[in-house]
Amino acid sequence: MKKNEEVLDAVTADMCDDVVSGNASLHRTINWTGAFWVASGVPALVLFSMGAIAATVGKPAWLVWMISIGFGFIQAFTYAEIAGLFPHKTGGASVYGAVAWVRYSKFVAPLSIWCNWVAWSPVLSIGSGLAAGYVLTAMFAPDAAINTWQLTLLDLGMLKEGLTLRINATFVIGAALLMLVYFIQHGGILRSAKTTMVLGLAALVPLVLIGLVPLVTGDMPVDYFFPLSPLAYDSVGNVVDGLWDMNGWVLMAGGLFIAAWSTYGFETAVCYTREFKDPKKDTFKAIFYSGLLCVGVFTLVPLAFQGHLGLGQLVTPAVTDASGVVTSAAVYDGMLAPDIYSGMGVAKALSNILGTSAFIANLVVVMLVLALLLAIMTTMSGASRTLYQGSADGLLPKFLSKVNEHGAPTSAMWTNMGFNFILLMMSDYMFLLAAANVSYIIFNFLNLNAGWIHRMDRPDWERPYKAPTILIVLGTTLAFVNITVMGLGANIWGAGTLMSGLVMAGAVIPVFIWRHYIVDKGVFPKEMLEDMYLATDDDGKSSKAGVLPYVALAAAVVIVYVTSQLAS
Repeated sequence: MKKNEEVLDAVTADMCDDVVSGNASLHRTINWTGAFWVASGVPALVLFSMGAIAATVGKPAWLVWMISIGFGFIQAFTYAEIAGLFPHKTGGASVYGAVAWVRYSKFVAPLSIWCNWVAWSPVLSIGSGLAAGYVLTAMFAPDAAINTWQLTLLDLGMLKEGLTLRINATFVIGAALLMLVYFIQHGGILRSAKTTMVLGLAALVPLVLIGLVPLVTGDMPVDYFFPLSPLAYDSVGNVVDGLWDMNGWVLMAGGLFIAAWSTYGFETAVCYTREFKDPKKDTFKAIFYSGLLCVGVFTLVPLAFQGHLGLGQLVTPAVTDASGVVTSAAVYDGMLAPDIYSGMGVAKALSNILGTSAFIANLVVVMLVLALLLAIMTTMSGASRTLYQGSADGLLPKFLSKVNEHGAPTSAMWTNMGFNFILLMMSDYMFLLAAANVSYIIFNFLNLNAGWIHRMDRPDWERPYKAPTILIVLGTTLAFVNITVMGLGANIWGAGTLMSGLVMAGAVIPVFIWRHYIVDKGVFPKEMLEDMYLATDDDGKSSKAGVLPYVALAAAVVIVYVTSQLAS
């Protein structure tokens, strides 16, 4: 059979440079610098939750970011190792981790991939919504008709008070931005990498300047950072210094929980292993240098942000009735201003660090919008490839593995788009981010543990990069630290956050049952069986890790239950 008449699997396609539309999956067209630029959108994720963390945790907010990016950098070495085991796969760490878990439970494998997608996909809706908000804030007054009209479609108050699905100007502009990103990515990973390089240079410049200027000018008042007291309120809602009691640690855990959604994100650099020209060399370089970039941005920008705004001063005192019940909450400026928590005022606050002129303010806003578009580009690339590989491995619906003539996974991209058009209508982006982050913490737990599972089950497999054992141990330890902060801190972002996130994660079970047991009759595709090493297991053992993976899962369930009860 001629090559242009056969269907090539991913491994065979690795050896071919002239694959054509419909015959192969993805094309090997980039090196580590291409993945670096695609992943360069991750630093912009600091814009998504920096305001909310500052307004919730208070003065220790800057420390939250430093600790969190430190955790993320340590974890990255585990992901770099397991990515090297499967140079013919795309989709990132969740795919490589799924192969580790599938031999112990068929249902945990799709959970790994699904949780990664559920966590990353909302970047599209939240990022485009914030970008639209930046544009509207810069161009129109807060009380202008374009900023106030909306059509409410559905009340979601059972999840969180005041939560709705609505159509307004933010949705319209955000949807247009999503479509723009889709058409750029329709041309394949090479065009995406080139576009993100241009965007990256334009968008990362203001973030770097914002982080460096206050250090040079010395505009970092010490009392804006110390004492390191968690945020607390008195009986009428006025801000006071909190204590490091259970409430204080719950706030800190909530900050670490939500920051992880941004700071751990550069693991997306290994999503493109299947498209590297030389995966043996490119995989580690991509995630290492992406990590260094993120360490710089996630450390300096929150410091500059807090050093510029401070905790805030009382603007309007709380109003109480005759019985002492607060009828109107106190209003503060600085980090406690309402538009800082929502994220819509973050761009203006950051632009003021570089100058107060209208020209500088508008220029910085434009560049921050580009930074958000860069984050959307990064996510659309990574999330769609996660869906694609999950489909190719027999874990998710078949239609998701369809690609176009450029090697772009268009079916997965359209699925992403449709999902995010709905999420873009949500009225509270922070609740959406927090609920999605439950899935992200589950993904990280499963895949950090996949590092030692792969070492036990596949000790002799070639590893282009092998992490020092101490880093595998530290990564596993952080897996349990992550679920601890999730149990303690998730619900400070809304009473139903943890449960909503667990339901979103569990939604993959019926999807997997349909694909595996009904469509595929309980048999994985041939390539997945080979990756699982079931077809030619050299010593007849299929799970050398024994009961340890089950012990890890049981411990995780207990930790989440106990910590959530402590926080309630």
